[in-house]
Amino acid sequence: MSNASSNDRIEPLSVEEPATWAHDELRLQRELLQFLRVTAVNQLAGLDPVDLRTPPLPSLPSPLGVIKRLTALERWWISIVTGGSDLPLLSQDADTDPDVQLTDTDTPHSVVEDYRAEWSRSDQTLSGLRADSTTPNLVGGKRRTVRWIYAHVIQETARAVGQLDVLRALATARAAQEGRTSTEASEDVR
Repeated sequence: MSNASSNDRIEPLSVEEPATWAHDELRLQRELLQFLRVTAVNQLAGLDPVDLRTPPLPSLPSPLGVIKRLTALERWWISIVTGGSDLPLLSQDADTDPDVQLTDTDTPHSVVEDYRAEWSRSDQTLSGLRADSTTPNLVGGKRRTVRWIYAHVIQETARAVGQLDVLRALATARAAQEGRTSTEASEDVR
């Protein structure tokens, strides 16, 4: 049984669907990315902090590890590649690192707050850029367009949301097998 209090659990964020008729390409991409970010965080809502830190199987990441990977992904592709920032890397390969390592000081709230701070930095970096603007930094010998950066980060974030959905289901099932309650929130986390 977990000693974690309900104060350690993540509360769901308010979700706004992307505009139905977004005629501005970057507005649509920005709204889709924000929708996916919030959905990723909401997959953590109500889960026991132990379940957030613990991979359900040795070959899978923990839910908090997935959020840290998303933070590293946005840091690399948006802040560093697109924005030219000299911020430190959070992972050697933000696209494929399955579980950015959690530290002893990482808490559910600190990991989510770091992600939210990174997405705020990302939004500032992308603000005012055009879809065909190119990145100041090369990746694989090429400059990328803002259009490409958005598409890539959206793709990776959507993949992580699906992974978090599975991790949430496994955490809930494991808790039930152990005779405890993993979630205090509704299963509809979108």
